[in-house]
Amino acid sequence: MKTRDHLHNGYVATPGQPHLGKAAGVVSFGSSDCGRFLLMLAFTACSLVAGELHSDRDKELKAFPPAGEGMRRFAIVLPHRQDEDLLKVELLVGRTLKLDPDNRYVFGGCLEQETVAGWGYEYFILKSLGPMAGTLMAVDPAAPKVDRFITLGGELRFHRYNSRLPLVVYVPQGVEVRYRIWRGNASLAMASEG
Repeated sequence: MKTRDHLHNGYVATPGQPHLGKAAGVVSFGSSDCGRFLLMLAFTACSLVAGELHSDRDKELKAFPPAGEGMRRFAIVLPHRQDEDLLKVELLVGRTLKLDPDNRYVFGGCLEQETVAGWGYEYFILKSLGPMAGTLMAVDPAAPKVDRFITLGGELRFHRYNSRLPLVVYVPQGVEVRYRIWRGNASLAMASEG
């Protein structure tokens, strides 16, 4: 038996029997079934959302060209954050080599930005890793060499933090891609006129 109820879209089901409300398709349940239904609905929604997010990212990654011969493609998928406007991603491209721990080293090379035709997605490509240069401080020749990650020279490479699209980088075989997240301060400091 249906009864009017302004809180449930016009109709309430008798206990244990769901009824579809007319106006907006709201399903109302008796109190004994409500907890189980909400729990089942929450699990289903989480599964669907996770599946949709995963498939969306896969679809977006398919928009990027595959790595060419002698190249590798890296995709950085960033988690969603509330304050993405305050975050930056620093890309670090280079190789790990056994070197002395004291001198400073850099690789030559240019990380270029390109766009996927028809999609407008940006990606980065290092066509070749240039020669390595370093300082010439005298070091103890008997000192053991250590593993060091040597990156491209030049300015730091900061990019917008965007959890909706993967950050895609193409590099030659043997080159590594690493990244670091930087956070800005939400409060702004006032500059003084000088």
